[in-house]
Amino acid sequence: MTVTLIFTFAGIVLIGVLGFVGRRKPAPDLSEWAVGGRKFGSITMWFLQAGEVFTTFTFLGMAGLAFSGGVAAMYALPYIPIGYMVLFFLAKRLWSLGKERGYLTQGDFLTDRFGSPALGALSAVLGVLFVLPYLQLQITGLGLIVKLVTGNAVSSTLSMVVGCALVVAFVLWAGLRGVATTSYFKDVVMLIVLVVLLVAVPTHFAGGVSGVFHRIEQLHPQALTVHAGTNDHTWFITSMVVSAIGVALMCLPHTWPALMSARNPKVLRRNYTWMPIYELCLLLPMIIGFAAILVVPKGTDSNGVLLSLSKGVLPSWATGLVVVAAIATAMVPAAGILIGISSLVARNIVRVRGQRTQFWVNHGTVVLACGLALLLGIFRPDLLANMLLLTFSGSVQLAPANVIGFTRRVPVGKVPVLAGLIVGEIVVIWLTFIDKHLAGHVNVGLVGLAANVVVLLAGALIERAVARTPEREAEAVRA
Repeated sequence: MTVTLIFTFAGIVLIGVLGFVGRRKPAPDLSEWAVGGRKFGSITMWFLQAGEVFTTFTFLGMAGLAFSGGVAAMYALPYIPIGYMVLFFLAKRLWSLGKERGYLTQGDFLTDRFGSPALGALSAVLGVLFVLPYLQLQITGLGLIVKLVTGNAVSSTLSMVVGCALVVAFVLWAGLRGVATTSYFKDVVMLIVLVVLLVAVPTHFAGGVSGVFHRIEQLHPQALTVHAGTNDHTWFITSMVVSAIGVALMCLPHTWPALMSARNPKVLRRNYTWMPIYELCLLLPMIIGFAAILVVPKGTDSNGVLLSLSKGVLPSWATGLVVVAAIATAMVPAAGILIGISSLVARNIVRVRGQRTQFWVNHGTVVLACGLALLLGIFRPDLLANMLLLTFSGSVQLAPANVIGFTRRVPVGKVPVLAGLIVGEIVVIWLTFIDKHLAGHVNVGLVGLAANVVVLLAGALIERAVARTPEREAEAVRA
C-alpha cells in the first residue's frame, strides 16, 4: 500500500511539473494563453483533441458501465467517430472564421455570427453551468481513485487538494501549452496501462479475452444484449444520437480552444481522419469491465472495478502505475475544462475592456472555478451530481445556433435562435428534474432539441413575414 501511495503522489507532482514545462515564454495576450497562439502542429493537436475523450469517466467509468450495464455501455463507441467524421468537413470553415475574426470561445462565435452579445453571453453562461459539474467529476474522480487503492479518506482529500493546486498553478503559468504537454504523458501512460490490463486481467480470470466472453455467454447472457429496462434500445440509440450531435457540432465549450489552436486546417483534417480509429481504444476499459462481471459481486461500486481488478492481478508498483494513469485522466481534462470556463467568463460574460484586465478576470476565474469544484467535491460531492445530467443534453441545445452560424450568410436572426435555445433548455430541465418519466427512455436532450428546432423554425417564419410587410407596403405606395 505504501508503494502505491508513493506512486500516487509522485504521479500527481510529475503531471504538475510537466504542465509547468509547457510554457515557452510569458503569454502576451489571452489568445496566446488560451489557444497557444494558433500555432500547434499535428502531434500536439493529436494529443489535445484525441485526449479530450479519455477522462476519468472513460478510464474508470467505461469499465463501470460495462460491469453494470453490459453491452449497453457500447453506446459510447460510435458517437465520437461519427462526430469526428462530421467535423472533418466543418473544421476548416470554423477554424478559418476563428482565425479571421479572432474567436477564442463558442460565445465569441455566436456573438459575431448573429450580431448578438446576448446570445453569446447566454451560451457562455450555459456552457459554464453545464461544464462545471464535469470539472467537479474529474476532481472527485481523483479523490475516488486514491481512496479505492488506499482505503484512506485522508489521503483521498489530500490528493484532491494537491492535485487541484498543481492544476491551477500550471494552467495559470502555461495555459493551453501546459495542457498539451501533460496530454502527451497522459495518453501514453494510459494506453500502456490499458494494454497491460487487457492482457493481465482476462488471462488471470478467464484465460484470455475470448474466455471472458465465452464465460459471460454461459453465466450472464443478458449482459451481451441490450434488453428492456432503463438502458434499452430506445435509450441506446437516442443517447448515441445526442452525443454524436454534441461532438459533431462543437456544443461543449471546452472543445473550442483545442480546435482554434491548430496551425492550419490541414492539421485538423489529418486528425479527424485518424481519430475515429484511435477512439476504438474505449473498448479496452470496457473489456476489463466485462471481466469484472465474472468475479466482482453485484452491488459493488461500479466505478472501482478497474482498480479492484488491477490490485488483484498486479504487484504494488504496477498498481501504482495504473493509479498514475487514472490520475492523469482526471488532472489533464480538468485543466482543459478550466481554460474553457475561464475564457467564456472573461470574453463573453464579464466582457471587460483591455487585455490586461481580461487576463486578470480569466485567471481569477481559473482559481475560483477550481476552488469551488474542490470544495464541493470534498464537502458536497452530490450537490452538482444532477447538473451533470445536463452536460450533454443541455449543451446540445446549442447545436441549431452553431449549425446556422456555420453558413456563409446567416439566414435567421438572433431572436428565433434565442427563443429556440431557451425553450429547448426549459424542456430538458423539466424532463430531467420535474417530470422524469414523461419522455420514457428517450434521451431528454433529443426531446429538447426537437422543441428547440420547432420554435426556431416558427420564429424564422414569423421574422420573415414581418420583414416582408414593410416591403409590400413600399411596393403598394410606389404602385
